[in-house]
Amino acid sequence: MQHDQRAAPPAETSAPTAQGAEAAAGRAFATDLSRFIAAAFVDVGLPPNDAAKVAALMAETDLTGADAHGVFRLPQYVRRIQAGGVNPKPDIAVRRTGPATALVDGDNGMGHLVMARAADEAVALARETGVAWIGVRRSNHAGSAGLYAEMPVKQGMVGIYAAVASANHMAPWGGSESLLGTNPLAIGIPCGDAPPVVLDMATTVVSYGTVKTYALHGRAMPPDWMVSRVDGQPLTDSRRSGEGVLLPIGGHKGSGLALVLGLLGGPLNRAAFGRDVIDFNANQGGESNTGQFIVALDVSRFLPLEAFAAEVNRHLDDLRHSTPLPGGDPIRMPGDQRAVRRQERGERGVPIPAPLQAQLDAVAQTLGIEPLRIQRAGAR
Repeated sequence: MQHDQRAAPPAETSAPTAQGAEAAAGRAFATDLSRFIAAAFVDVGLPPNDAAKVAALMAETDLTGADAHGVFRLPQYVRRIQAGGVNPKPDIAVRRTGPATALVDGDNGMGHLVMARAADEAVALARETGVAWIGVRRSNHAGSAGLYAEMPVKQGMVGIYAAVASANHMAPWGGSESLLGTNPLAIGIPCGDAPPVVLDMATTVVSYGTVKTYALHGRAMPPDWMVSRVDGQPLTDSRRSGEGVLLPIGGHKGSGLALVLGLLGGPLNRAAFGRDVIDFNANQGGESNTGQFIVALDVSRFLPLEAFAAEVNRHLDDLRHSTPLPGGDPIRMPGDQRAVRRQERGERGVPIPAPLQAQLDAVAQTLGIEPLRIQRAGAR
């Protein structure tokens, strides 16, 4: 693989928070986002069809509000491709290992391409057998976990996705070494014509991107986010986050969840886990051998999809309209806000914070492509 000798894009700033994103300098419509992202990937060696597929998935991520995993990641992805850390033209191989199982070797390609291929295989196998488990090795960071849990949902199936995170920021329960990742879990459940249930969560209390956002603004962190590796005490100075480890959700339970998801995504697939995980933020040229897995379950093997969706929606409505705590927010189900954001951002565009726009402009200048078209406030 030939490495691009042009200057790499600058390092990204922290991912925008929801509040910061809404206070953006401007907005970009999904079609413009996809066009810009695809042009950047073609310029660094991805075939046009592959570039368009990755771009569409990244734009969809931004539409649904996962701002830390959409166009925000573009400068980092470009740097890794230029440094040889990602293969722009992978030969993704699928090997069926049983009636309902398969292993995908991503050939170090873009994680979005690898996981989209794995999801297609999961759906195809589940059509035959009712359920399918697809393991993935030699992949890369694939963006928002919810993207892949929702792929089987669109085919009338339940989708389950998990991954070994692309950097370790959590210690095993009671430890001080960063040997576990934020290892995400996403589960999608079809609801007929209504928006699906999509649970998309990390196994840490907060993402590391949020910690970086606090550091950028010099803000103190809440005491339940991180602890110091030195004395185990709460670490609230966001500028010293490198001295700490993120805490898991639910104490030892979240640590255990990160562990088992990591073992199923890593060693089961002969992918990286624990000390073998490289920090893809710091190591631009190293192959990450990211491990992931996706499960598809055909609802029709249990009852007609329409009947299942009607029953699910009945229960969801009961939950949404149950009595809230005094002074509390309205009760929401997993995926509700995702659907609201997608509609709002589809109409008004995706918020692009000024620091992110500067990075994307630098990418455009470095690669010699047209900059991302930004709609200013009040413009259409």
